[in-house]
Amino acid sequence: MKNNTWNSYDEAAMKELNNISDSYIDFLSENKTERECVSFSVKEAEKKGYKNIEELDSVNPGDKVYAVCMNKAIALFNIGQEPLVDGMNILGAHIDSPRMDIKQNPLYEKDGLAYLDTHYYGGIKKYQWVTLPLAIHGVFVKKNGEVVNVNIGEDENDPVFCVSDLLIHLASKQMDKKGSVVVEGENLDILFGSIPLKDEEKDAVKKQVLNILKEKYDVKDDDFISAELEVVPAGKARSLGLDKSMVLAYGHDDKVCAYASLLAMLEVDNPKRTSCCLLVDKEEIGSVGATGMRSHFFENTVAELMNLCGVYSELNLRRCLRKCKMLSSDVSAGFDPLYADVFSKQSTCYLGNGVVFNKFTGARGKSGSNDANAEYLAYIRKVLDDNNVSFQMAELGKVDAGGGGTIAYIMSLYGMEVIDCGVAVLSMHAPYEVISKADLYEAYKAYKAFISVE
Repeated sequence: MKNNTWNSYDEAAMKELNNISDSYIDFLSENKTERECVSFSVKEAEKKGYKNIEELDSVNPGDKVYAVCMNKAIALFNIGQEPLVDGMNILGAHIDSPRMDIKQNPLYEKDGLAYLDTHYYGGIKKYQWVTLPLAIHGVFVKKNGEVVNVNIGEDENDPVFCVSDLLIHLASKQMDKKGSVVVEGENLDILFGSIPLKDEEKDAVKKQVLNILKEKYDVKDDDFISAELEVVPAGKARSLGLDKSMVLAYGHDDKVCAYASLLAMLEVDNPKRTSCCLLVDKEEIGSVGATGMRSHFFENTVAELMNLCGVYSELNLRRCLRKCKMLSSDVSAGFDPLYADVFSKQSTCYLGNGVVFNKFTGARGKSGSNDANAEYLAYIRKVLDDNNVSFQMAELGKVDAGGGGTIAYIMSLYGMEVIDCGVAVLSMHAPYEVISKADLYEAYKAYKAFISVE
């Protein structure tokens, strides 16, 4: 096994590690959706002097700007002294996580119980999402454009929701099913209410629920059509282990890397080379859509930025993007001794051993992967060693065990240097995942060193 990073910390490092971990726990507890993460990022960025790119007429070295896409993706830029055409140092992470989404015609009553119909989002083991306390986060948008924010299940006085499961006494047939179909996707419906409206015979429980929604949020049944409501585990992130060395929480994938990237970005002033922190949506479903990495949001924003700097041309834009260096800040599968058979020990990452680099991801012979250049790896090694960052190299399990991907291959299409760099996670994509506080700290150090390099 590789060296454990915990053994290298002095008192000052432990204090900084614990401060970052505590702030991260608060961030995770309060920001479980893309919209919430973007709102948080804007507030924190503005405290550090960042300005909305849409409000600027020009941009100069030393300026700090940000751009938001549909309230679900954000790009922050710290303009360096070197010409923008010579590229940027980019930290890129995603802020969406596996969950369940409320459908557009979701509310129904069945045998005296009211339910919300859902469609799961991203790769999940469906059986893990039953009988958990769940919260609903998101927005209703009315026809007049009014946005109604929703957050039910996080306050201790709030109700929570759940998906019911079959009692073990009657589950003999269910227990014989494959894990993928123990719970069917169409059965992941949220139990929403049970009190009938008085003097109503048909759909009395549904009508009572609608009355509550009308009173609390001033929304109607058809307002679900223009709503984005996400179902996530209710409750706060918590320290894990008697030694409090880990964090148990929903959404480490990929909010742990997003938070560390944002924190590093906001702490760097006057970089020689322009730095960028890019937090995007939709990675868990293929980086599609207007707010995903496959969209032109980032490219268009860089074009706008170059225009404000007075250096825009199509050729300059292409040169800038080609000369960028990027860390695709995304998590990796931490070695789990209870499931050791799917890992190759010399090519895996361990909790507490530092930030993780994946030269490639993908599956079935690196399919769908960005495979970083050896020259770039050598450059990264020097940056990390010069800044005393603990790191480890890993692959996502044994060669034929499975696989996965990140946004790295999308950014590499511009010709820039990209490598995946993140935090080891246990129970990835489960409602509650596990990371080491030491790995969060080393990721923060790595990201800060990368965007500060001269």
